[in-house]
Amino acid sequence: MAVVALALRDDAGRLLLQRRPSHKHHGGLWEFPGGKVETKETPRLALVREIAEELGIAIEASSLSPLLVADEGVGGRVVLFLYSATCWSGPIVPHEGQEWGWFAAREAAALDLAPMDRDLLARMSTSPR
Repeated sequence: MAVVALALRDDAGRLLLQRRPSHKHHGGLWEFPGGKVETKETPRLALVREIAEELGIAIEASSLSPLLVADEGVGGRVVLFLYSATCWSGPIVPHEGQEWGWFAAREAAALDLAPMDRDLLARMSTSPR
């Protein structure tokens, strides 16, 4: 299953992270916002849709830059594509009632992150981008 996520940074360089609703897989853990790629949907367009559905903000597909990929390891079924962006329009409104916030890299690393998100965050700090 293909999943997309967004490393959205504000003007101060902080990352937007959200806490997964308690009734979902990895409930209560923090993650990059995003979701599943639907059939006949490109990863970029899936991410634009997911961000609008979850956070009520608009992201242009052309403003997304591929950043990193993570998977669940041997035998895992989920592949997560992380994109980055620094611009959006509209106020952030968590439509699924999730908690969210802006975090510096060190603050984000101290959160209880979902496993693949922890891996991505760690690799972001060593990525050449």
